Amino acid sequence: MATAHHTDPQNLPIPGTIVLVDVDGGLAAEQHAEAASDIILSPVPSNDVNDPLRWTHRRKMLQVAMLVIYTLATGMATASLYSVLTPISESTGIPVSTLNAGTGYMFLLLGWGALITQPLALTFGKRPVYLITGLCHLATVFWMIWIKTESQWLANKVLQGFFAAPIESLVEISFADVFYAHERGFYIGLYGMALFTSNFIAPIWAGFVNDALGYKWVFWVSAIELAVGLVILFLFLEETNFDRGTTELAEKHTVDRDSTQTDVEIIGEGKSVTSAGKVEEKWSENVSIPVYQHLYGTPYTWPQRLRLFRRRWLSYKTMFTMMYRPLLLLRFPVVVWSGFIYGAALVWFNVLNATSSMIFTGTYNFSASMVGLTYFGPTIGAILAWVWSGWVSDKFSIFFARRNKGVREPEERLWLLTMNTIVLPAGLILWGVGAAHHVHWFGLVVGFMLIAFTSATGGAFAISYALDSYKDLGGEVMVTVMIIRNSLSFAIGYGITPWLTMGYQNTFITAAMVGMAIYASFLIVVKYGKAWRSKSRKAYWGYVQTSVMAGH
Repeated sequence: MATAHHTDPQNLPIPGTIVLVDVDGGLAAEQHAEAASDIILSPVPSNDVNDPLRWTHRRKMLQVAMLVIYTLATGMATASLYSVLTPISESTGIPVSTLNAGTGYMFLLLGWGALITQPLALTFGKRPVYLITGLCHLATVFWMIWIKTESQWLANKVLQGFFAAPIESLVEISFADVFYAHERGFYIGLYGMALFTSNFIAPIWAGFVNDALGYKWVFWVSAIELAVGLVILFLFLEETNFDRGTTELAEKHTVDRDSTQTDVEIIGEGKSVTSAGKVEEKWSENVSIPVYQHLYGTPYTWPQRLRLFRRRWLSYKTMFTMMYRPLLLLRFPVVVWSGFIYGAALVWFNVLNATSSMIFTGTYNFSASMVGLTYFGPTIGAILAWVWSGWVSDKFSIFFARRNKGVREPEERLWLLTMNTIVLPAGLILWGVGAAHHVHWFGLVVGFMLIAFTSATGGAFAISYALDSYKDLGGEVMVTVMIIRNSLSFAIGYGITPWLTMGYQNTFITAAMVGMAIYASFLIVVKYGKAWRSKSRKAYWGYVQTSVMAGH
């Protein structure tokens, strides 16, 4: 529970501003990431032996592998169809425009479907939602093999988008269940790499499969890899829902009020670190000190880990509230900007998907298989993005926290978007102007790689910023971000074709300027982001109180 000090809304801490580094070494070693480290564990792990934060490194890495497998399998199953739209149209008579409309609806439902799947996962468990929706997704992939009419195609795409929705907003939360704040960026970056790589790899193999066996075998292969992935997930994916019973507010890792506050309170050994850098005794009857040396409970056995349903974590009232509250979070500028920047990052990816086949087949006379091979470029870009938005991002955040007397501000990661502001215009100009002037095809592949790098990093930074700012409502925040992202991409998708009538050179020079301006907006967020979070604290902590603390 929070101290009485926090009952006054004006004294509530700013969401996301936490103490990450013990600059004076005043805390007990049990609260540090390592015995010799000055990094403070946030969230605070419980004394329960089954707390996902207390899993062994090997067990956590197995969970990481399962989430990556889910992301790759689901992502490839949704992206493989892009390379065979023309053969489908020729075989079924369904116009390509209808096929594209269907994929647009699928993309829209990938975001909006989370309004249903996310509350179900947070209430009944993430493991059953992954497995049950995955099984239903598998059925929609099988159905694609026998589709003959436009109505069947559109219905299939709506259902596929809904059942694949956990890939957009649940995976990030599953990583956050297992890892601490100082290491979260690395795994969010890994998720981003897996998500974009799945979309880049699918056209590579789908082109060859279509040329050799026909378009139906693209769906057969998608169904097979999805089925194999589901078997692996059933055997090794664990439930990560855990009733921690605390929030950042209760854990006292937050910084009270604003940057002018004198004392920064942090749980542990009854001490608080002052802005002067001194460690003072500060006990409160409402702050419970966890005894880390004594864990309780019995570790789950393997059969218990395989159970589909373990318990209900939230009340039904809270579950239904979570189905509409993501729309209420649109009042938070931080969440809206995160969704906008993620959606903008995907716009350029969609533009390249819409033009890559036209450019490489029309200008460079590539076959469908060779067009697929060009996606090795963006695959490399996605891997580089993982390093930048993951490992470098975490180190950067810790570096800034040490400079700021141990206090971490979510906006600090955003300085790394400076790279995107420079790289995206370069990639778009290399792609569009290069195609217009028939430069060597390798130049376009490099441009493809640069744009993919910015798409993956833009998404990862958007997710990290939103989760760092509003961690205790992470499940709902991610739904809001994905709704904005997918709605924006869906809307702009209809404007891509008319835009291209300007010609490749003019189109992509314009796109480069627009993209640079969008990414440069991070400077506004760095300046005003903390003020936005400060103004949202009353509403935010009120939502937290009614869901995280009172929803069980």
